[in-house]
Amino acid sequence: MIINPGSTRMRASTAAIADPGRLTDFLDDSGAAFLKGRDGFIALGEMARLDDVTMATADQWWREFSARIENETEMPEAFGTGPIAYGSFVYDPARSGQCSCLVVPEVVVGRREGRCWVTRLGYDSVDPVLPERRTAPPPPLGLSFGPGEETGHEETSQEWIDRFNRIRGLIDEGRADRIVLLRQLTARAEGRLDPRWVLRQWRMNYGGSWTYLVGGLVGATPEVMVRRSGGLNVSRILAGSVQPLGGPDEAARIARLLSDGDRLRQHRRAVDAAAEGLRPFMRGMHVPEQPFVLALPDGLNLATDICGAASPGHSALALAAALHPLASVTGSPVEAAREIVRTEGTTDRGRFGAPVGWIDAQGDGEWFAALRPCQIEDDGVVRLYASATASASTSAHDKLVSTQVKLDQMRGLLTGR
Repeated sequence: MIINPGSTRMRASTAAIADPGRLTDFLDDSGAAFLKGRDGFIALGEMARLDDVTMATADQWWREFSARIENETEMPEAFGTGPIAYGSFVYDPARSGQCSCLVVPEVVVGRREGRCWVTRLGYDSVDPVLPERRTAPPPPLGLSFGPGEETGHEETSQEWIDRFNRIRGLIDEGRADRIVLLRQLTARAEGRLDPRWVLRQWRMNYGGSWTYLVGGLVGATPEVMVRRSGGLNVSRILAGSVQPLGGPDEAARIARLLSDGDRLRQHRRAVDAAAEGLRPFMRGMHVPEQPFVLALPDGLNLATDICGAASPGHSALALAAALHPLASVTGSPVEAAREIVRTEGTTDRGRFGAPVGWIDAQGDGEWFAALRPCQIEDDGVVRLYASATASASTSAHDKLVSTQVKLDQMRGLLTGR
């Protein structure tokens, strides 16, 4: 744990400001961001930090830490303003070389529904002024893709197909209904890759998703694990998708997706698992019977919004912990699929599919499943991840192709093509 060693009297000051323009103009190469369209925030500096921490420990620590902050604000009712903590967590700490983190930033610049603000944390006297604007991030130099001494062994296509078929055999034996597998593509840049460049590319090409940047992890996700505001909670669950074709055929493709029995069952299992995880923490909850189709640049997705009122004392982070791991990134039944992933998976999932998000002093906040992730290491190694779901009726070759399409898209964005 790292805490600024100054006075113990910490203050947060929030001021409403005129629209500052692009929020990413204020972002440095060690900051954080959560952005969708013009809304969201960027965060700079560190007042406190926890590393290698569980969600339960982080939640309790933040509850105690935020209670000691003297908070003055011009926007007392505005969602997301005031002191916050942001972070990301590892999918399976026992099988990963990465670690979880929770950070209390020094400066936050945000915009939501046309209202803009700046929050600063400090000791004794705090002036909530805008930080300076930064120069644009440079594109990466000399990116090379594939395994090497720096990146280690990377599965060949045949090795991945063999693993897929082996796990599908476990499904045929009745050990699980579905298993979500990963493929990884590694790259190395000449020098340090600026994560702001990746954030920019993801924002330009993954419309309709929240883009995030936390500790070298950059991604874009449409899956909202928890959005808790004033005790009201919304969780958007995605499972079951097809690649879009665009043009006049898209309406027919949407109709087929909504009538696809196999994908509807897959989706329902994911929704039911999420509802079961949330139920002990909710006073009331509405789970729609039928999903809707969410159209994104890289696919049409079955989606369901679970809405409810959280019981007092349960923060957004506690609700996210109750949902992790999601069936949509693990398989079903969740615990059986998770065990198979642990024993049969060869890819270090890192922070793929795990909660990434933020929490405020009231326990409100937003936590997302970390999807379409790009993990940037300090030594210039970059890791891209794509997932595919194995079931009794799926083809290993088809899933290989679908993951390759996702990886190729991210590879093109990374290189600026």
